[in-house]
Amino acid sequence: MNWTSGQPLRALTKPAITKDQLRLYASASGDTNPIHLDEAFAREAGFPSVIVHGMLSMAFLADHLQYNFPPSEYHVVKLRSRFRKVTFPGDVLSCEGRVKKAESGSLHVALLTRNQRGEITTEGEAEIKKIS
Repeated sequence: MNWTSGQPLRALTKPAITKDQLRLYASASGDTNPIHLDEAFAREAGFPSVIVHGMLSMAFLADHLQYNFPPSEYHVVKLRSRFRKVTFPGDVLSCEGRVKKAESGSLHVALLTRNQRGEITTEGEAEIKKIS
């Protein structure tokens, strides 16, 4: 595919996040902060529930990149994100993006996740290179 500046990426909607998914992510990542796993701890911290790991949202953006840019054809040079809103179990995140700049074999992409209420929860940018 020939990508052009301003071109939108295909959106990717992930299933609702579960508490079991948080436990599995905590185990795999080593991030066992109780704010993600312990309801009482999260409530004491002022949240209505445990909160989703920010890096899980970033992993969803990485999935979104692979969905649009197959690893057999492209590689990700850089991916960064900024967390804007807390995500909770039960939230459904949709990943969106657009090409910011396309130049000889390299793409700069703007990314975001939006929850089911339409709120932007994560923003990001990536640099993608076409494999020669």
